[in-house]
Amino acid sequence: VNGIEIYSMKIDSKITSRFAHNVITSQAVNRGNVHKEVFFDVELPKTAFITNFSMTIDGVTYPGTIKEKEVAKKQYEKAVSKGQTAGLVKASGRKTEKFTVSVNIEAASKVTFELTYEELLKRQFGKYEMFIKVKPKQLVKDFEIEVNIFEPQGITELEAEGTFITNDLQNIIKKTFSDKKGHISFRPTLDQQRTCANCSQSVLDGDFTVRYDVKRTAPDDLQIVNGYFVHFFAPTNLPKLPKNVIFVIDISGSMSGREIEQTREALLKILDDIKEDDFFNFILFGSEVQTWKETLIKATPENLDEARKFVRGIDTAGMTNLHGGIMRGIDMLNAAHERNLVPKRSASIIIMLTDGQPNVGISNTQEIQEHVKKAIEGKYPLYNLGFGYGVDYSFLEKMALENKGLARRIYPDSDAALQLQGFYDEVSNPMLMDIELNYPENEISDLTKNSFKHFYGGSEIVVAGRFIDNNQNHLTVDVRGEGANDALLYTTQQDAQQTDKAFQEQEYIFGDYIERLWAYLTIEQLLEKRIAATGEEKENLTAKALDLSLKYKFVTPLTSMVVTKPEDYNNQDGIADKPIEGIDIFKILLYLRSQSFAFTVDGDPHFIISVPQKEDAICFNINENPGAVLNLINDPVTGITVNGELIGDKRANSDAKIQNTYFGKLGIANKHLDLKLTVTPEKITIQNGNEKTGFTWLDSVTLQQEGLTLIINRKKNLVLSMDSSASFVIVLHQVWKKHPLHQDFLGLYTLESDKLSEQTHGLLGQFFHPIDFTILEIHPGSDPKKPDATMIVKNNELTVTRGWQKDYRRDPKHGVDIPCWFVHNNGAGLIDGVHTDYVVSSLF
Repeated sequence: VNGIEIYSMKIDSKITSRFAHNVITSQAVNRGNVHKEVFFDVELPKTAFITNFSMTIDGVTYPGTIKEKEVAKKQYEKAVSKGQTAGLVKASGRKTEKFTVSVNIEAASKVTFELTYEELLKRQFGKYEMFIKVKPKQLVKDFEIEVNIFEPQGITELEAEGTFITNDLQNIIKKTFSDKKGHISFRPTLDQQRTCANCSQSVLDGDFTVRYDVKRTAPDDLQIVNGYFVHFFAPTNLPKLPKNVIFVIDISGSMSGREIEQTREALLKILDDIKEDDFFNFILFGSEVQTWKETLIKATPENLDEARKFVRGIDTAGMTNLHGGIMRGIDMLNAAHERNLVPKRSASIIIMLTDGQPNVGISNTQEIQEHVKKAIEGKYPLYNLGFGYGVDYSFLEKMALENKGLARRIYPDSDAALQLQGFYDEVSNPMLMDIELNYPENEISDLTKNSFKHFYGGSEIVVAGRFIDNNQNHLTVDVRGEGANDALLYTTQQDAQQTDKAFQEQEYIFGDYIERLWAYLTIEQLLEKRIAATGEEKENLTAKALDLSLKYKFVTPLTSMVVTKPEDYNNQDGIADKPIEGIDIFKILLYLRSQSFAFTVDGDPHFIISVPQKEDAICFNINENPGAVLNLINDPVTGITVNGELIGDKRANSDAKIQNTYFGKLGIANKHLDLKLTVTPEKITIQNGNEKTGFTWLDSVTLQQEGLTLIINRKKNLVLSMDSSASFVIVLHQVWKKHPLHQDFLGLYTLESDKLSEQTHGLLGQFFHPIDFTILEIHPGSDPKKPDATMIVKNNELTVTRGWQKDYRRDPKHGVDIPCWFVHNNGAGLIDGVHTDYVVSSLF
């Protein structure tokens, strides 16, 4: 592509005892006659940790180094302040997160990228699954996926499939397994990669998945190597425990339309899977809380039929009384146990689904957490499903983890009903309760989690630890749990020699794999515990997880990898972070849509224009008098217009040549929906036809009408989302009321701008179409911290300055510095025409 040819790409995976060590090697050559930028893009499973990265250019290797996040950040900022471009990993999708690095290479030069990541494969529905994203974006002469599996217990089944695999490609997947070893290879030729006989497009675009399982002659397997052990526990042929499930469903207004339809569809499928000895009930919460039945009832055919009728009639109404809904569910489950309405030996779970934030009854999330924890008292797990991007996901996650459950995000796509059903399937067949794996205290230290509320059929419990005496080679474990008919109690033993004997196949082994598996599992669990912890406990968990992340060289949420690039063509440093799930709607919206970067205008109006293909940004200011109304976006096709009215400081600063101005009023109109939204720092007014509704910034609101959703996050921001069109976030900036100079103002951030038409214009809108620029001759400017350069853009040659502008999306109070090239004189030479062309007579 563009003179750059990837001539080799190899994905080499070694799996030993469920622990996968993956190396992706990509080799490219610049066939052009000038230096070019080469990109290496890889999507990794979210559960994986990057452990190594290097680039080799003309025989010289540039390694990545893993450091504490703050240390890495300082190194990165230092590079940015010198005007050097920087930035790697970021965007996070459903199952994957993206690692990106680019480097300039000379004409006829070669570059080799090598990325290593590791993950512990989890067992679900009776199989371990490894997922590889395949997307070379061009035909590759030498393309190969090779997977080698070694399992001491022996392999019983092995399969490989790809979403892009046609009948022709099916025969290219070579698969063999016998006893302890499994091997898969996929090596398509150039012609086999083509989408058609003479096409240059590659058919390789999608997911390649490997699934396998191991022999289970005993309920568990213990492995001991070099002073560390791992214990896999997955008993088979146990009778299923009856279960008691309460579904707590959000039916607030924001769930209307597709979301409630998908919820109904999923619940009807779930009702088909509920067994006759199970008990269940539904609780719905909008502004009010309503229940289907007063108590849990048995899943008889008659009751299930009645339940289906109830589910088909579920509809949306009101706001979000989350506290009322969840507490009703807990009280009902507690009462069922106290009054012996459910079998003594049965597993109870609560599944809550919500798409918004609590705003009726108790809306303080910390208070809700406290009430829920106190009411459940560790008796059963709580599973929280967050639907869409309007949820406070960290609150749902914290509350679930505090109550022995977990949170899961349900993405608002066409398969949302399948996602809901898939989650239910994972927890629908409990086999054991209150499982404890006890190891001799005087022999073992640094044990991972060893007690579990439920064991579900088809899954596996994994515990790892370290021997106090490094030379010890024998271990005895007591396992206890409650089954459907009686208590499970047995003892298992293992000798290190047995494991050593099994592992004489050196070609399958990568380093101290059991020690690394222990470190991976320990870090994962420390980070999980940290979510619900506070104060000193949180600090201790953080310190332990950081220490292990650095020792074993894992890129985790506490560490970053700094990639130092060659000094030619702007010495560059990149930084690779592990993306984390967002805290509130604001972070989530921006995080999950980070590839369609928000075009922004904020502050004194500072315009920030992202140029993703350059991994960079351009900024400019507009200096106009208070009272002026600027046209920001105007799309004649979708009928959307956004204008902003300027305000100044309370009194003009006589020393300043130019008065500070900010947006004091924003107007968003949608002609097709007959909608006008007016926002000031005091109030929000939405006019739909002749109907007018008013809110203040003290409200927490989720309003859904035909074609639009409005979410107000109290005193922070509002999100306006219009069906099949752009979404906007307006940030409220509040200053001290008695401030002698400044007053409250607003900032505008545009999301999914690609949904507007090609005819879109305006001070911001004109940049929604791709823009290209070249930076030449970086040299010292008047400010030693901000170098100047020449920018070639739109056939104009401009002098620009490397600087920063504040992005207040994530932190409305302090903002985040965004490095950008600053265009002077009201954007002259960058914007079409002159800035006064964009002054309009009124807000609408």
